Amino acid sequence: MALKSLPKPRPPQAPPQKPPPGCFGYPISIFFIVVSEFCERFSYYGMRAVLVLYFKYFLDWNDDLSTAIFHTFVALCFLTPILGALIADSFLGKFKTIISLSIVYAVGQAVLSISSISELTDGDRNGIPDDINIHIALSMVGLVLIALGTGGIKPCVAAFGGDQFEDHQEKQRSTFFSIFYLSINAGSLISTIITPILRGKECGIHVKQKCYPLAFGVPAVLMAIALIVFIVGSRMYKKVKPQGNVMVQVAKCIAFSIKNRFRYRSKEYPKREHWLDWAREKYTKRLITEIKMVMRVLFLYIPIPMFWALFEQQGSRWTLQATTMDGDFGSVQIQPDQMQTVNPILIVIMLPVVDMAIYPLINKCCFNFTPLRKMTVGLLLAALAFIVAAVVQIEIDKTLPTFPELGESQIKVINLGNSNATVHFNTGTSVNVTSLKSTGYLSFDTADLNYINVTYGTETRSNQFAFVGKERHTLEITNVAGIQAELLVDGLTVKPEQGNNKIRFINSLNSTINITMDGINFGELMYFSATNYSSFQRGVKPIKVITDNQRCEAQSLPFGYGSAYTIIVKECNNTVLSVTYVEDIQANTFSMAWQIPQYFIITCGEVLFSVTGLSFSYEQAPNNMKSVLQAGWLLTVAIGNIVVLIIAGATTISKQWAEYVLFAGLLVALTIIFAIMAYFYTYVDPAEIEAQLVEEEKEEKKESIHENGTVPDAQTQM
Repeated sequence: MALKSLPKPRPPQAPPQKPPPGCFGYPISIFFIVVSEFCERFSYYGMRAVLVLYFKYFLDWNDDLSTAIFHTFVALCFLTPILGALIADSFLGKFKTIISLSIVYAVGQAVLSISSISELTDGDRNGIPDDINIHIALSMVGLVLIALGTGGIKPCVAAFGGDQFEDHQEKQRSTFFSIFYLSINAGSLISTIITPILRGKECGIHVKQKCYPLAFGVPAVLMAIALIVFIVGSRMYKKVKPQGNVMVQVAKCIAFSIKNRFRYRSKEYPKREHWLDWAREKYTKRLITEIKMVMRVLFLYIPIPMFWALFEQQGSRWTLQATTMDGDFGSVQIQPDQMQTVNPILIVIMLPVVDMAIYPLINKCCFNFTPLRKMTVGLLLAALAFIVAAVVQIEIDKTLPTFPELGESQIKVINLGNSNATVHFNTGTSVNVTSLKSTGYLSFDTADLNYINVTYGTETRSNQFAFVGKERHTLEITNVAGIQAELLVDGLTVKPEQGNNKIRFINSLNSTINITMDGINFGELMYFSATNYSSFQRGVKPIKVITDNQRCEAQSLPFGYGSAYTIIVKECNNTVLSVTYVEDIQANTFSMAWQIPQYFIITCGEVLFSVTGLSFSYEQAPNNMKSVLQAGWLLTVAIGNIVVLIIAGATTISKQWAEYVLFAGLLVALTIIFAIMAYFYTYVDPAEIEAQLVEEEKEEKKESIHENGTVPDAQTQM
């Protein structure tokens, strides 16, 4: 009789891992994760809030280039999560991935902050970098590192927090995710308020100007704090080893299916029900079925990037639109980049209102408001928001000055004489100018201008000047000590930047004077002379004028946003200063409050589309494929930003409102396509399908045992 082999002794089992220390049923480790996430989101959104204005005003890029680079950066931030997920799940694990990429992230923030220091290359100490290319290079390096860091840790942090809980702590885990996403919104909201204020401060070693180093430096410090806080809690974390990434398995299965299909494309091979069925020689029916479910949802994602193309322009085009508007809200002054805070504020308000009031009301009306219908309405609302933005832009354009085009000159006449004057241009135009008054800007073809005749009473003087095309000029005239005329080149061919006010002075006194306004000294100014323009922020400014024998003071009129004035010094008598204001460029008069409707509409669209879309994707995905759809969703955001690059670069639309209408029209067209696709979509229950697949696998095992007397191993199943 043959002896049975003795069973091998089992290796000693490791003692059960001691649960991490807790407080009120929650692991203490999640405190470090939540605080770290708050700091990281503060860092990212704070930096992003001022980024497009940094491009426009510090790097001196135009609106189109600023928009393009901004959306390139955002697209990169939403492409790198796929890389981060692969590194975490296949190589380093979540903890080491977060640590490694957070270091890269913090370095990138520091580099970006350094790049915004003008003194880095300001050898002549005029506040303007001598070599802007160095600053551009440092900025691009910093942004690439930030994109790699923020995108790389995006799929890891929330999942790492979920790993800290035991299987029986489902309720605590759910509460953690609520707190986690609250920290995200809190960080983004607070930073979007604070960093524009920091940017609005004036700082500098040689010349005071907008403080971008501080606006970028504070987020850099917050990212360093996020990294330190996360490391401090390292001993308390439950660290799960990498177990492979399902996206790799999905990619391999799809690649094998395509390869197999082309290998056996001859008609002698029978057709299969689905192209993914060509992978069943190597992969299980369960995996193939799950990938089919995922592909059906991903197919619906095709029109979705257009929503993000519109939504993400809150940080670019809409912020640039706000720079041409009035930020005066009574006692509160709003910076253009602070208008982005309207979105997170409305999200906090709208989410509970929609969930607890709007949706129940629609259900009572017996309307089946399915997730895909909600998403369709959300897409239409985003398009409507851009129509509203276009209307707002049309109203803004009405308040903007008309600047000279190529080959055109604009001339304003200021009469500093003691009587009325008549100015005749050789083109046939004549204007009468009262003493110490001015005309508006008159437009001429530069090639037609030759001479100008100035007449006071019966005396006339002819003057010839060299006119510059695509430029504004001021013609000073006077009859004191004979008729004189001088042509000034104003240089005002665009609105003053960053809401500043351009101010210059003209001396109509018979003596040389020294002028100071708000601490800025314009130097000595002779009669019939003008200073250069200097920039001032909004508000009332003190003006001091010193003559040979006395000193006079006055308060300026309250300056608004983006104006330009020529101030004529008329009289300095017994410490009382008398001046006349000539408006060269009108201040922004269209309030930023008019942007609130478009923010409200697009936020409603976000609630209906984005929140519903994430929930729909989660519910329609098998348990082990949810990360694949999450990656697909993030990819649509990246593609949406790339769409902005393509459209902004390919179109030659000169009017901004027309570009808004173009984006709205494209989204409406794609919404129609999405609605048709959604109409034919059949909702599934992944849990039910997975249960059927499990039962089928059990039946196959039973049949295999019955036929062969053996249990099929994993390799056979694969």
